Amino acid sequence: MQSEVMNLKNIIKLCTISFFLKAIVLNFAECKNDFQFVTCGSVLKLFNQRQGVRLHSHDVKYGGGGSSGQQSVTGSTSSDDHNSYWHIRGKHKESCERGRVIKCGDTIRLQHLATKRNLHSHLFQSPISHNQEVSAFGEDGNGDTGDNWEVKCSGKNWSRNEKVRFKHIDTGSFLHASAEQYGRPISGQHEICAYRYEDPSNQWIAQEGIYLKERL
Repeated sequence: MQSEVMNLKNIIKLCTISFFLKAIVLNFAECKNDFQFVTCGSVLKLFNQRQGVRLHSHDVKYGGGGSSGQQSVTGSTSSDDHNSYWHIRGKHKESCERGRVIKCGDTIRLQHLATKRNLHSHLFQSPISHNQEVSAFGEDGNGDTGDNWEVKCSGKNWSRNEKVRFKHIDTGSFLHASAEQYGRPISGQHEICAYRYEDPSNQWIAQEGIYLKERL
């Protein structure tokens, strides 16, 4: 009986995500999957090539006395998990016009599509490597300046086929996929943290998703 309930919940979640993505397509008939740049309002997955994981979250809180108790963020090796979708939004308390190309140096928020919480960091220690904790924070996208990340890339705009870094505005650390892995109940998922220095494990590539038409 318990397994049937869990399966039903999973089906509902998948249907919810599917409906949301279809709504984006219907509302933006111009959106395609072959645009060159990442744009505001797009929904995507971020892949860390060095560790082979996608940025992932779920409604599971960090535990332990030294943690924030906020929603955990991990790296998942699965390519088809709906909990790895992130919504590109403007920085804290600022809107971002749908379809506006994200430029190198822009400050953005990454909102977790399924739980509506923002990718966040602060000075708590991460659970395994004891670097800086990365969490998902805020209710319905309303958080604080700890949700702001600068897009670090080499050209003028954030290109979908290039590796980029995300520098946390408040602390200056980079979004980083650790080689360390969790045990149960999320066995095999990688720790995501913030790391002070540039490193191949804090490079990310935009992958699967729905990208809105570019408005330069």
